[in-house]
Amino acid sequence: MLNLLLIIGTLYVLALVYLTWIARDNDRSSANYLMAGSNVGSFLGLFTFAATLFSTFTILGMPDFFRVHGVGAWIFIAVSDMFMVFGILMVGYYVRRKIKESNTSYYGMAGFMQHCYRSRTAGIVVFLGAFLFLIPYVAIQIKGVVLFLDQAFPNKLPIWLWASLMLIIMVIYSELGGLKAIMYSDVLQGILLLLVIWVIGIVCLNRLGGVSQMFEQVHRVDESLLSVPGPKGLFDFQFLLGSLIGIVMIPFTQPQVSTRLVIMKSHHALYRTAVALGFFAILVILPTLFIGMYGAVHYENDSTADFLGKTLITDQLPLIGVLVLLGLIAAAMSTADSQIFGLGAEIRSLLKGEDDHALRSTRGAILIFAVICLVFSLFSPDELVLLARLSFTGTALLAPMIFLGIFSKEAARCSWMPWLTMLAILLFILSSFNIIPNKLGQIRTDLILLISLGGIAVIAGYGSGSRRVSGKSQGANF
Repeated sequence: MLNLLLIIGTLYVLALVYLTWIARDNDRSSANYLMAGSNVGSFLGLFTFAATLFSTFTILGMPDFFRVHGVGAWIFIAVSDMFMVFGILMVGYYVRRKIKESNTSYYGMAGFMQHCYRSRTAGIVVFLGAFLFLIPYVAIQIKGVVLFLDQAFPNKLPIWLWASLMLIIMVIYSELGGLKAIMYSDVLQGILLLLVIWVIGIVCLNRLGGVSQMFEQVHRVDESLLSVPGPKGLFDFQFLLGSLIGIVMIPFTQPQVSTRLVIMKSHHALYRTAVALGFFAILVILPTLFIGMYGAVHYENDSTADFLGKTLITDQLPLIGVLVLLGLIAAAMSTADSQIFGLGAEIRSLLKGEDDHALRSTRGAILIFAVICLVFSLFSPDELVLLARLSFTGTALLAPMIFLGIFSKEAARCSWMPWLTMLAILLFILSSFNIIPNKLGQIRTDLILLISLGGIAVIAGYGSGSRRVSGKSQGANF
């Protein structure tokens, strides 16, 4: 099977080379290299959003979540994704309008918040928040795939070499073609992801005898899999609410997605992209339910690695197994390259001076981020979905500060908000490592932090609005 993977993998790499070549632009300005000319249509927008959002944890993590924790995983990810689509539709317009009204060049949310708050601290906080929670997320994309490759081809290549090869390919086409090359490759990777996951899903569903038989067999194995909070009690209300908030905030707090929100050529194109993204989300997540329920019936007591190896590789024809491996690689690359590149754009948004010099520094930063992700991937744990949720929740803590900057014309008066946000991030990290309690009474610490920051931002926004109205009234009376 390794020879077959090498043949198909070579064709895939050649396709990436071709896409990079047609994406290259003679104009190497930051606007073209980092923002793809800010003229993206709805077709390209759909696949670049989808490939960025749905990654390795979708193929590897979600089936195992369904197998272990039951149908509540549908609420955790699919329902949350639907709310995220509505968030894009409702808030995306205001984000784009605020950026247009600011008359500044947008390269990242960090620089934009620095402009809104008139404070460099605000930009640094946004960048640090993205860096702290995206680097581990990129690392688990790579870790999940290389562990799977190592299991499929034991003793062929060391794990560090598998990971290095993936990152080298990503960095090459990212550095050469910029964001446009990444977006073109997203189309290929998004289609491959959808194809692979449905092929496996249909095979698993057929072996279970159809949808009704699937649920009957799962009921006989463990009926608690068919309800929340599931057999291990994970999907309680607080977990689902915290996850929903974190996922809904992704388009506004994670740079690889917020950039795509801004570079759409029109709000109408963004609207069509968001609606199509909702359908794409259902299409991607539904087959992971079939795969997970298949595992619950046939591999109930197996480890995660054994379940995935048997279900995705051993139980499939060799060609399908190779396509699965290629799909996993594509899914990891489509998310990891966008996130590393997004962090680079955030660096550019904070830099001043000549554009050529700033862009060179940005490209150097992208290389450094790639190396950091490589090192982190070699030591990161294997819990893909829970680490992904950690990333979603951590970056969501930036949302109140970002929304206050977007919706308030007096954000500069709230110079304390970035410091409060950084304190909340620190407390969240400490609670994640159990250095401080991860619950206060019966309420999760992350949920308390999210709701508290959100409430403070609403009060601050209302207060600054009141002062603005009061100031206008006094001026008129005077």
